[in-house]
Amino acid sequence: MAVGGLGSSLLLMSGVVVTVGLCRRLARRRLRSSPLLFAFLVEMFSTFQICACTNELTLLGNVEPKPHTALTLTYGFTVLHGLTLVGSVCNPCGTLQPMWGGGTSLRMGGLKIAAQFVAAVLARVFMHFVWSLEMAEPHLGALSQGCSSPMQTTEMQAFCVELLFSVVFQLAVLRAESVNPKYRVHLIALLITMLAYAGGNLTGAIFNPALAFSLHADCFYDKFLSYSLVYWIAPCLGTILVAFIWDEIFPQVS
Repeated sequence: MAVGGLGSSLLLMSGVVVTVGLCRRLARRRLRSSPLLFAFLVEMFSTFQICACTNELTLLGNVEPKPHTALTLTYGFTVLHGLTLVGSVCNPCGTLQPMWGGGTSLRMGGLKIAAQFVAAVLARVFMHFVWSLEMAEPHLGALSQGCSSPMQTTEMQAFCVELLFSVVFQLAVLRAESVNPKYRVHLIALLITMLAYAGGNLTGAIFNPALAFSLHADCFYDKFLSYSLVYWIAPCLGTILVAFIWDEIFPQVS
């Protein structure tokens, strides 16, 4: 029999966070002598946490009062991710930016991106298994939907929204590097919450290719070209644009 809604979901997400924290700590203790494997596993664990928790959060979008509950949970868990996943990127676009600027080698960057997409798939499989048990109210019927498309506008408008949000987010991350870490995590969480509020009803405001695939893999299967253009190419293009502006234009202006 299914149990209560919001509380059970919060308990599930908290369990994911605690488990990932233990896995990251174990990897640090045992794999320091294998830097490539260590980097892969830590990035995979971290991205798994974000993808699994966000998959669960998508089921809570209709919890009253709307949209206050969903936005509060988005902000709260973004802060939690920022505090518990220090040193991880969890976004192929965030990995692409230092690769473009030469701060990360092609080998290490490719390894982290691979880890992020592996985690995206694992998180989707894990969450679908949990939902299939229907042990909590939000999980009832969660698997009956096929492509639950977040794209509620034209393809071109969706492309522009994800491109713009990626530019804003990556610029904010770069600018926030000089901010005290205990304030930075709240600033980034506030920005993500604002972007989710502004564009969530248009594209889902994802601007993370791995997360988008974890959340909406069925849509990529059905409409691969359309979804890859909006949720993969647009954010990556925005990241490259930010890297160019940051490395080429800002130094000349300053």
